[in-house]
Amino acid sequence: MSAFTSVLGDKLMKGKEAVPTADALAGKVAVGLYFSAHWCPPCRQFTPMLGKMYTDAFKAKGLEIIFVSSDKTEEAFDDYYGTQPWLALPYADRELKAKLSKKYKVNGIPTLVILGPDGELITADGREAVMEDPTGAQLPWKPPSFWDALGTEFLSGTDGDTVDLDEIKGEGKIIGLYFSAHWCPPCRGFTPSLVSAYNDHLKAKNLEIIFVSSDRDNASFMEYYGTMPWLAIPNGDKRKNALSKRFGVQGIPAFVLVDGATGETITTNGRGEVGGDPTGVAFPWHPKALADLAKGPLDPLNEETCLIALMEGCDAAAVAAAEAVLTPIAEASKAKGDPTCFFLAKSAEGPVEQIRQMTKLGDAKAGAVSIILLDIPDNGGYYTCDATAVTAEAVTGFLAAYEAKTLTRKQLG
Repeated sequence: MSAFTSVLGDKLMKGKEAVPTADALAGKVAVGLYFSAHWCPPCRQFTPMLGKMYTDAFKAKGLEIIFVSSDKTEEAFDDYYGTQPWLALPYADRELKAKLSKKYKVNGIPTLVILGPDGELITADGREAVMEDPTGAQLPWKPPSFWDALGTEFLSGTDGDTVDLDEIKGEGKIIGLYFSAHWCPPCRGFTPSLVSAYNDHLKAKNLEIIFVSSDRDNASFMEYYGTMPWLAIPNGDKRKNALSKRFGVQGIPAFVLVDGATGETITTNGRGEVGGDPTGVAFPWHPKALADLAKGPLDPLNEETCLIALMEGCDAAAVAAAEAVLTPIAEASKAKGDPTCFFLAKSAEGPVEQIRQMTKLGDAKAGAVSIILLDIPDNGGYYTCDATAVTAEAVTGFLAAYEAKTLTRKQLG
């Protein structure tokens, strides 16, 4: 079985003809999955531009594109696909389309996802890549590695001194990227807390922080950086955009921790971790298989299937017992590479109230337990468990029923 057959199924459409996936994609340098729909005005605007780039340059350079339709009827699919010069996922395979949207975290269209010849993800930002490179000079648009994006030289204080990358990377070292700006009130609120935690506890644990500025001018940058005891990337440096894109930073302040030896991301939720553990007892805060819903990280709620045990009305003993049940199940799931995420709500903090409203569960009652599966990537789906206590049998049975598709899907309100 080819890598693409396992991802896309046995057959693709080439015009009105069904062709074997393995044959259609053999020898391709890269494959683009084009999530689009006729009803979407930005899609109708982008499709002709992408079609011209494909015909003029991309096809000859080894890129194949596959239309993955979000059209509402097969007639609309046929009409729209008739304007496109590439392959398509058969419209009838709606379940596979949903799996692909979920796998590649497609939250809006048009989206162009680029895969390598091994079927592995190169970039989910293919739309931006092709608009910046319409002749395909950089095809297949592999994003820079962490080290390439980070660069090799950093400011050390406001006097112009610099530090080289070799001085801060290595075994046992942690690199923190602090995305912040002087004009941002939440940033100015968080920075003193981070400075205190760094000076008093975290610096001694081999943490090196680099300020990645979103300041609008150099004077503001220098004034703000003057309050910080760590390194910085100069204001306006192109590395800021590369790092923001790599870590999906959409709002500030954000604090990302990276392994200083491997360049692998440890957590993008450093801000929450500093707030909850300022002395760094659990530093460098490797994500737990079972997360506290009040502390996060919360990105998985929008990106993955999440099992959530809501226990904000329960006493400490019941919560501890549930944590003891859920932790090994979550750890086993993580070890298998299962993308399902596990959360425990110990209090009403964080998004608990919003989740209760969206799932129509009502207010928490003393001693009551609610176990749900939240599947926002599936167009806002969710499932409820009948169990009134968190037991291994209840949780594993609930997950098995979800996998077997025997649960009743409900729609978030």
